[in-house]
Amino acid sequence: MNGVRIQCPNQLDQKTGRALLEDVRSRAHKGVDSVVLDFSETHSMDTFGAAWIVDIVRLVKTRGAEFACEGHQGVVADYINFIGPGLVGAKEPETRKEGLFERLGEGGYRAAEEARQMYNLCIDAIYWTFIGPVEGRGFRWGLLVEELYEMGVRALWINSTMNLLLGLIIAMLSAAQLRTVGLDIYVADLTVVAFARELAVIMTAVVVSARTGAAIAAELATMKVQEEIDALRGMGLKVPQFLVAPKVLALLIAMPCLTAIAMFMGVFGGAVWGIGVLDYSPDVWFRQTINALTFYDVFQGMLKSFFFAAAIVLIGCHNGLRVTGGSRGVGLMTTRAVVMDIFMIIVIDMAFALVFYYVL
Repeated sequence: MNGVRIQCPNQLDQKTGRALLEDVRSRAHKGVDSVVLDFSETHSMDTFGAAWIVDIVRLVKTRGAEFACEGHQGVVADYINFIGPGLVGAKEPETRKEGLFERLGEGGYRAAEEARQMYNLCIDAIYWTFIGPVEGRGFRWGLLVEELYEMGVRALWINSTMNLLLGLIIAMLSAAQLRTVGLDIYVADLTVVAFARELAVIMTAVVVSARTGAAIAAELATMKVQEEIDALRGMGLKVPQFLVAPKVLALLIAMPCLTAIAMFMGVFGGAVWGIGVLDYSPDVWFRQTINALTFYDVFQGMLKSFFFAAAIVLIGCHNGLRVTGGSRGVGLMTTRAVVMDIFMIIVIDMAFALVFYYVL
């Protein structure tokens, strides 16, 4: 045993306690396995001295040595007994690694709880958007106009530009392949069918999810963090009626409109390449485009837009209303909303592909 025995001063206070700590620090070097404080000559101690003793114990334990005190009596013994829990130190909490089934159970419970919240939100949104106004329970028509402007009008230019450029890209790449067999006129067919069925609605949904879905989640999450949601509930207002329903109806109106314009812009982008680069006359190109287009193609794309709009707005509201924490929570839920939006867009589109391929 390589131990150190240190004699404590006659009076232990702020000054002598600091000096005792420095003495222990210098003598309890590496290799010392125990430190004993001898209080046999200490006749008085105050609260400052007791606090220094606690610091000494922490120092000794951080250096891997054992601590003990001897010879304390009278007032000193009373102080030592009083700070006894600090000398012993708190026991390290026992940690037990979670098993596989525990993690799966916890994950399943959280998923089920989130699914329940999403289900309740969907029911409330349907009621307050379509049934409540018919029953005379009110609707925020003024906010609907504002949301239509924000979701539809302000997204028009970015969405139209992106679909125009995408139409150019599709025409350019497909022409490079079809030209080898002398069928580059069918670039018009490919472009109009692709945009009517898939590309216009998918690109529009991605733009809306990144723009509107994120904005909805951030707005509601900020209101939740700042306790504005609780204030609305405290005033007796229905949050789905007051905040969710106008957003749902606005996006259900704006999304098909944006999709229809996106279809036109994508086809126009392909026409720019076909007429300007492939050197087809506008009459030939647009006749080929119109002949290739069917109502079934347009219907498929427009029908998807309603489902995409519902998914985007409900996911944004869902994540915004279940935020926890402060500003970091707002950022995390906004990011989560966009990721979930894009994932659900792909899932819904896959479901439509299966239905239209195997059923219709």
